[in-house]
Amino acid sequence: MSHDVPAAGEVPAGKPHPPDPEQMAGRRIHVTGVVQDIEAMICWMDSTAALRPRTIYRMKHTTRTVRAMVTDLRYRLDINTMHRDESASELALNEIGRVVLRATEPVFADDYRRNRATGSFILIDESTNQTVAGGMIRMANT
Repeated sequence: MSHDVPAAGEVPAGKPHPPDPEQMAGRRIHVTGVVQDIEAMICWMDSTAALRPRTIYRMKHTTRTVRAMVTDLRYRLDINTMHRDESASELALNEIGRVVLRATEPVFADDYRRNRATGSFILIDESTNQTVAGGMIRMANT
């Protein structure tokens, strides 16, 4: 019985060989983060009450709804001058601000720039069941 030994650099016919990573097409696989602490830009849409830190809302993110607390209002953005008002203590109707949220359960979240579906959410007032804000995740911390 005889055996063929391939020369250096040769690939035997009919034998599978690993693909060259530099010749592979396609994107790298991205794994969504499982997080509870979320930093986000939100637009406040409630005309009856302002957003204030330490308030709890329902957060609808993808197909899940969890409770979330606004733990901090980092700043309010003046859309005319793009100035960040870091002394702001609340957001009124149609104001935009950066907030920190703490979800009661982990969610699968991404930065909005990476994935709009897993990087966006709405906040719902628990007592009125009205949507009070729309948000874009800027940073998700595990």
